[in-house]
Amino acid sequence: MDQNEAPLLDALADYHRLDRYGFTPPGHRQGRGADPRSLEVMGSDPFRSDVLSTAGVDDRKSSGGYLSKAEELMAEAVGADKAFFSTCGSSLSVKASILAVTKGSGDLLIGRDAHKSVVAGIILSGLQPRWIRPQWDRDLHIAHPPSPEEVEKMWQRYPDAAAALITSPTPYGTCADIQKIAEICHSRGKPLIIDEAWGAHLPFHDRLPTWAMDAGADICVVSVHKMGMGFEQGSVYHLQGSLVDPVRLSQCADLLSTTSANVMIYAAIDGWRRKMALEGQAALEKTLTLAGNVRTGLDALDGLHVLGPELVRAEASHDFDPLHILIDVSELGISGYQAADWLRDKCRLDVGLNDHRRIEATLSQSDDDKTTARLLEGMRQLIDAAPDMPEPAKVELPAPEDLEMETVLLPRDAFFGPVENVPAEEAAGRIAAEQLTPYPPGVPAILPGERINAAVVEYLRTGTAAGMVLPDPADPTVKTIRVVAHQRDQ
Repeated sequence: MDQNEAPLLDALADYHRLDRYGFTPPGHRQGRGADPRSLEVMGSDPFRSDVLSTAGVDDRKSSGGYLSKAEELMAEAVGADKAFFSTCGSSLSVKASILAVTKGSGDLLIGRDAHKSVVAGIILSGLQPRWIRPQWDRDLHIAHPPSPEEVEKMWQRYPDAAAALITSPTPYGTCADIQKIAEICHSRGKPLIIDEAWGAHLPFHDRLPTWAMDAGADICVVSVHKMGMGFEQGSVYHLQGSLVDPVRLSQCADLLSTTSANVMIYAAIDGWRRKMALEGQAALEKTLTLAGNVRTGLDALDGLHVLGPELVRAEASHDFDPLHILIDVSELGISGYQAADWLRDKCRLDVGLNDHRRIEATLSQSDDDKTTARLLEGMRQLIDAAPDMPEPAKVELPAPEDLEMETVLLPRDAFFGPVENVPAEEAAGRIAAEQLTPYPPGVPAILPGERINAAVVEYLRTGTAAGMVLPDPADPTVKTIRVVAHQRDQ
């Protein structure tokens, strides 16, 4: 196929060239009826390109095949058998993958460091999760992806599970040994799903960690908006091999996805694929060089440490993505929460992951010497300001074993069954009926169906007092916790 082509972009260009007009949704009619203030802030171009996919960019029969051709080009560009575009983010793509491989029943092996979207899929499907222990770093308090040995142990315990699901890279940029894990799964005739939301760029440069399809995974889900250059909500899930039915995978996605997919998200994925197929290697080479310079520059600043070699060692991860620049600020006497808030308020800089001692800046091909100079200058200013900041509130960090709570009810039964709110200090020993997820990175500390322990409650209570954000519990201050009602809590 000709990777110069971008069928969705070209079809959208033709739509405008031919001056098409639709008496169909969206009702703003390419911006004609849009709110003036909206046009002032966003401009007219987003509205102009917000047209229907079917009976708009394509005809009512989709006979142009623009979407399917764009997906075929993507699959060829990255070496997958099939690729499917999603406008509902990787949160939907991973749920569709779970349903497709399990057929909505039975057991699924899952790394306990899974994103909350994976847990949502478990709740909706009614599956029994069998949690694979991550590789816990007790010193850094980071969960790395599970080792092949832990995956093997879980297959021995639950040989009838439908599949295994592993997150790699993690939000910290650390990666699993996917090749060995895939071999373990395939030796049993079982598929491996990789939640590779942070790995859209991995197929396009050999100095990055091995991407999941090259390592033998059956399904790989990527978020184009994270380390790629598409719009928010853009996702692609890739498929290879014969262990997963492509028709069922597509139909499971259809069950969950919108019938009003945004053409701009599709077209941006198409354009990003074209750019990466033609220029990705060279562009990423520049970005990797830039990242190396930034990492060195930040690590040389007093009070800062950029994590690197300690992320790849025994009892740590198999590899890591150097475009995740994880900065430890604890020597400044402040927390990552304080650092993130100060940088946003004083320097107009937003960082992603933040925790009790770290912040993370991720670089993309859009960055250059000018943008990274802002980061370096912002961190210098943070160092100067740190002595005048209040002492951070202490976060009571649980031991790894405390984070491995027992699942005593199916997550769906706990979530949808009778519930009650109890004071946090009375929650230990009760069964959780909700997720409690520090965000970012979005890995739940407590899941529906788990028997809560006091150490994790104290972690979340002290964490929120220190600046941790919990977007999903009924009470984000963790004064109360939603638990299974007593008649079922036995």
